[in-house]
Amino acid sequence: MTQYFPAAVIFDMDGLMFDSERLVLVTWTRAMADFGYQASEEVFQRSVGQTMERTNQVLREEYGASFPLDETNQRTSEYYWQTIDAQGAPLKPGLLALLDFLDRYGITRAVASSSDRRNIDRMLASAELADRFAATVAGDEITHGKPAPDIFLRAASLLDVSPGRCLVLEDSEAGARAAAAAGIPCIIVPDLRQPSPEVAALAEAVLPDLNAVHEWLEKRAIPEGPR
Repeated sequence: MTQYFPAAVIFDMDGLMFDSERLVLVTWTRAMADFGYQASEEVFQRSVGQTMERTNQVLREEYGASFPLDETNQRTSEYYWQTIDAQGAPLKPGLLALLDFLDRYGITRAVASSSDRRNIDRMLASAELADRFAATVAGDEITHGKPAPDIFLRAASLLDVSPGRCLVLEDSEAGARAAAAAGIPCIIVPDLRQPSPEVAALAEAVLPDLNAVHEWLEKRAIPEGPR
């Protein structure tokens, strides 16, 4: 599929569009310390790309039934949004240029994120990006989260584009597996860790950043040029 060029692009959000997973790790570590717990990056990594329900399950398994789950989540959220409100949404390099490129070629777009609806809407509004996407799908709006295909199939349906004509951009292994399960080509742009060889083999490419995604697509652009 060396000349694949999509009719639609489906973006993950955290760790792909925004440098937010690092911020979550920092704010979660701070919140954990507030309640007398030591954060584990390995535990955090197990929750990357997962729904809140699955993340909470990971935390209960690791820290036990007495772990103050709701309080820690609330404190993490408070620290997170305090930072966003003070400093702005941390855009990943190349995001705006990639969106402009897709605009020139008339490529429709969606966001499909394991975050809940409130967080997606707030993040896109903070970055003034809500009107750059034709559809958004949140983790709390689907039955089965990543690595199940539901969220990407829903996004393709909302865009009215068949899955095989879409392209998913993901940073997480769970997301890449979800794209493969949906039958949608995927480019992995790693954030906090590289994909395993098994997961990398599922992707069209593993690229270092969104600038590289832009270049990858530009090389495959339709011959008649932008619309």
